[in-house]
Amino acid sequence: MACVRQRPNPVRWIWYALGGRLPARYRDWVLHDTTSKTWVWRHAARSTVLVGPLMLVWLLLPAPILLRLALVLMAALVGYFYSFVYMEEAAENRLAKHGFPRGTGKRVRAEAHAEEDELIRQRYIAQYRTPRE
Repeated sequence: MACVRQRPNPVRWIWYALGGRLPARYRDWVLHDTTSKTWVWRHAARSTVLVGPLMLVWLLLPAPILLRLALVLMAALVGYFYSFVYMEEAAENRLAKHGFPRGTGKRVRAEAHAEEDELIRQRYIAQYRTPRE
């Protein structure tokens, strides 16, 4: 029998995106959210929930449009930069908040790509580490 992950409703998802803890029944979904093939895009969506309102406020300020657009661009660049720099740490913190041991996300993502990484390593060894005659 397949395990069915329960997804949070939109209000709970926004709470989760803002850093809140979901009830225990969403634990499997949180693991999936932070370790699936699309985990980087999911992180970007959560970051947009944090940065988006700030960009909207700056866009609505009473100022020349070029200044407002520059502020929005700066908010996006800085906000997304720091968000992606600390993406793995943020995922691990989310998992720890939901009862997983630290390092779970990194381990699960590594296990998912183990075969692909081994093929890449073998190609590297074959190309660059062969004995020269």
